[in-house]
Amino acid sequence: MDHGQGHNGVERVLDRIRVAINEHDLEALTSCFADDYVNETPVHPARGFRGREQVRRNWEQIFTGVPDIKAQVVRSAFEGDIAWSEWDLSGIRRDASAFRMRGVAIYGVADDQAAWCRFYLEPVDDDSEDIDAATERVVTGYSAEEKEGPR
Repeated sequence: MDHGQGHNGVERVLDRIRVAINEHDLEALTSCFADDYVNETPVHPARGFRGREQVRRNWEQIFTGVPDIKAQVVRSAFEGDIAWSEWDLSGIRRDASAFRMRGVAIYGVADDQAAWCRFYLEPVDDDSEDIDAATERVVTGYSAEEKEGPR
């Protein structure tokens, strides 16, 4: 359902979200989302939620915990009232540790607001296993160390 947004309207909403994050403007950010906004997190289904007020609660925590957070849209594509966007969020937490999330968010836009999102952003894990170990863990259900057993 297009609601007359067109490509530019969807792109405008995505840009408003990015700018509001970078300006740490909670009111501007929450106004980008519909009252009945639906967020689905397919990789972590229990994290899905409904409503603008949860967006507000999430970003209050993020702005407090990562006071210098910056957002970059690395790539985006638009089709009708849908925006496919790749994000890079970074900053320094209050305890001086690095904060970094990357991934994809697919937004559905209606009436100049995000109506829904399928959210695939995850914390960056610079210390994870290599591709061979990761593939083995996914296929077998446990790591090479767990498979070998205690020494």
